[in-house]
Amino acid sequence: MTLAVAAAVGVLFAVGTFLLLRDDVVHVVWGVAVVSQAANVYLIGMGGIREGTADSVPVLASKKGPFPATADPLVQALVLTAIVISFGITAFALVLSYRGYEENESMDLTEWER
Repeated sequence: MTLAVAAAVGVLFAVGTFLLLRDDVVHVVWGVAVVSQAANVYLIGMGGIREGTADSVPVLASKKGPFPATADPLVQALVLTAIVISFGITAFALVLSYRGYEENESMDLTEWER
């Protein structure tokens, strides 16, 4: 499972970086959104359930099975907050890119006036 999470994070960062390097404004906005989601997946992967963590808590030690009982709720709360903030920032950036399109009549960043 760790290899799958690492591969997913790597692919998301690669796609986000590819989109960030494009000339189209919408691609740049989506690249920022993908990179922020890659960071969220990374945080969840690093703060998730690990083998042997349930045995150290006396209340949860009675539960026997192949899976640990708990995950760190702080990381999940922080990532949930980051997802909500990222959604708002992405919506705002898309509105700004539309305004830039109205001003410059092009979505290509190289054609915009400075």
